[in-house]
Amino acid sequence: MKIGIVQYSPAWEDKERNFRKILQFLKELPPDVELLILPEMTLTGFTMNAAENSEEIDGTYLTEFIHLAQKLKTDFIFGFIEKENRQYFNSLIHLNSDGLIAAKYKKIHLFAMSGENKNYAESSETVVTKVNGAKIGLSICYDLRFPELYRFYAKKRAEVIVDAANWPVKRIRHWSALLRARAIENQCYVIGVNRVGNDPFQQYNGRSACYDPMGDEIFNALDEEGLFTFEIDLEKVRQTRKSLPFLEDIKLI
Repeated sequence: MKIGIVQYSPAWEDKERNFRKILQFLKELPPDVELLILPEMTLTGFTMNAAENSEEIDGTYLTEFIHLAQKLKTDFIFGFIEKENRQYFNSLIHLNSDGLIAAKYKKIHLFAMSGENKNYAESSETVVTKVNGAKIGLSICYDLRFPELYRFYAKKRAEVIVDAANWPVKRIRHWSALLRARAIENQCYVIGVNRVGNDPFQQYNGRSACYDPMGDEIFNALDEEGLFTFEIDLEKVRQTRKSLPFLEDIKLI
């Protein structure tokens, strides 16, 4: 399965500029990419100005991404600030290659140190979606620190877990270590998609990466901005779980 990611430096709260920038990256998208993943709050950066930057499910830029998925015939997972019933959510959307909404995940663990818990509503719903038959669990940034969420995905036999993030440079060692740990614990691929550049509060140095079911790093974007692609082998998930049946012994206490 061929995966594409965009690791880039978004302009602060400038959706139009950021969408145009992403379009430039996607001019180089190979036709055999099955899934394209973008960072948390893809078009705004990690802002607490939820009301000013939110969209409803039929908003302008969600519609633009729908058209893009249809044009490129590729599944998309991207982040946006969702307005729903006068509440705001830090959400991920999965659009399939026909431009239909296949799944929507709302962030469960809100980052209180930034005030996210005061500006966004939390969710309690895990989400496993599918891309060409592959089961994919969804998570966002700070979720990565809470292995209980990922255990639920393992029990649902997710083969890939995605974490879309705005993870700052001063804790980037944690990012890399936790991505690897979640892959080892749950015997699946874990793909972390981060950003680079600066916002008014933090610096970011990317390190978007993919770890395989044994915890081996198969891709790392380092601090480069751009479109990157890599391959994952879902048969490796099945073989790892068969030869090392650790998931059969899980006890969620």
